[in-house]
Amino acid sequence: MPEMRSSGSILSTERITPYIHAILDPSSKERPRLECPPLDTKRYQELKKTHATRENDDDEEPIGFYFALNLRDVVNLLPRLMGSIVETIKYLGPERCALSIVEGNSPDGTADVLDALHPFMEELGIRYFYNNSAINPSKGARIRKLAQLRNLALEPLFKKKMPASDQTTVLFINDVAACPDDILELAYQRRNLNADMTCAMDFTYAGPDPTFYDVARTLAGDTFFPIPKDGSWDDAWDLFRGNREARMAYDAHLPFQVFACWNGATAFTAAPILNGLRFRDPKKDECFQGEPQLFCKDLWHKGYRKIAVVPSVSLEYTNARGKDIKKLKGFTNEVVQHMDESKANINWQYEPPEKVKCMPTFDRQTWLPWDESLKDRRR
Repeated sequence: MPEMRSSGSILSTERITPYIHAILDPSSKERPRLECPPLDTKRYQELKKTHATRENDDDEEPIGFYFALNLRDVVNLLPRLMGSIVETIKYLGPERCALSIVEGNSPDGTADVLDALHPFMEELGIRYFYNNSAINPSKGARIRKLAQLRNLALEPLFKKKMPASDQTTVLFINDVAACPDDILELAYQRRNLNADMTCAMDFTYAGPDPTFYDVARTLAGDTFFPIPKDGSWDDAWDLFRGNREARMAYDAHLPFQVFACWNGATAFTAAPILNGLRFRDPKKDECFQGEPQLFCKDLWHKGYRKIAVVPSVSLEYTNARGKDIKKLKGFTNEVVQHMDESKANINWQYEPPEKVKCMPTFDRQTWLPWDESLKDRRR
């Protein structure tokens, strides 16, 4: 095993070491974390097969999976999140994966741990791209800066620092307490459904009960639950009201098509990224919305319309609450055992909703054309 580098700018070598051990060893108890069940090696066997083709025999084989993360101030989550990613990469084959992380000036030592991982990633044969950025979304122009950070995490991919193809899957993961099966299930369902993009379901505990967290849109262009103009989340439990098909699929833990999602973790085709699509902020004349929703809108515009939520994957943002959500919703490997696999397919709809709900603030809700501001853009 490589030697630890000297102390970081915040944490000493002695304090960094337990994090590294925990990340590299799934059985390590050196740092507290959400305890995950053993990885389901049988279910995800198909993902280990190469589907991309080389243009000629001398070409290096394109990677199958590109992991992208923006992380800030999450040192206590690293043993779980990074541990799951490393375990997933080792399962899929390090030579078929790349990992890109952009860190944002964390005061808690997140950067020290991620930087110290370099020689260990190298020894495992993982292509590891680690970068710091001074871009601070809390200091104005938030969406633009978040989009810039996401694009920075994708930069090694679109700058072709490694061979990739349209078959490459991008796994963009937020700062969630994810298990290896959560990550693998998103990649598996993307391939299984022949989807352009798959998303988890993410939750937060604003009170004693969890509520769906992210900003997403159904195939009818509506929010996942009704939010009145006073901003009350009292109906957050009432997912997909008036959308019977989505509700039935959700209750059965079966994937279903949506207009837009992100939900803590996603798996999407690298094709649009390799062909120039980037995260962006809203245009002057466009509904104010987050960069993930705009990304999905641009995917629809470019013909990538097979976007699905995978409700068997439930995520939260801390170890403690991650444990609670898994207790309530089930670990992914448990949920899929009770899922009717014969019904886990989607009759894809290629026609977008005529209008999508625009909600820059709770008290300003309007319905606007789905392709507002894109009409004059060439495909």
